[in-house]
Amino acid sequence: MELRGGNETILLVDDERIILEVARDMLEELGYQVIVADNGEEALKIFASGKNRIDLVVLDMKMPKMDGSATYDRLKAVDPGVRVILSSGYGLDDETEAILRKGCNGFIQKPFGIVQLATKIREVLEGQSIV
Repeated sequence: MELRGGNETILLVDDERIILEVARDMLEELGYQVIVADNGEEALKIFASGKNRIDLVVLDMKMPKMDGSATYDRLKAVDPGVRVILSSGYGLDDETEAILRKGCNGFIQKPFGIVQLATKIREVLEGQSIV
């Protein structure tokens, strides 16, 4: 199977260092420019200062300080058109489904491989995904 990547810029947000490292490596292998943040507050600062060059946010749901739900709401306040893929090891729970109903663009279950990640990103960037 040929993997479709791209050259867009992705903001990757996760509090687990190993997830950030592995996902960043996968995304870079696919040709994307990657910016990492290890919490929601850092992600918001990065997004607010660079929203015009960030094409997509991959956002972990369960993080200390500011969880994925609060981070999502604040990203949308900065840019209502932000494209976000939620990422969680807990599956589609009530909280995740509530964010999807608010207009989040997609969901990916952790642990994910490069094929799932590449496919989900292209679906969202091309306007084809909801879950």
